[in-house]
Amino acid sequence: MHASIGDLIRFHSNTVETQDRHGEILEVRGPNGAPPYLVKFSDDHEALIYPGPDSIIEPQRRARHS
Repeated sequence: MHASIGDLIRFHSNTVETQDRHGEILEVRGPNGAPPYLVKFSDDHEALIYPGPDSIIEPQRRARHS
């Protein structure tokens, strides 16, 4: 898994009763974009995360240079 600061991370729920979680990556602490990631979730909670197979990274849209 590879991420950059500003990317979004989504954690898919394994049960019907639990909603998916998502947050913004604030820090990448592993080498070359590898975990762990400091993530700020939509409820303003921050946590250091080692993502599992139920998570995906959504790259931040980068500005295009002409």
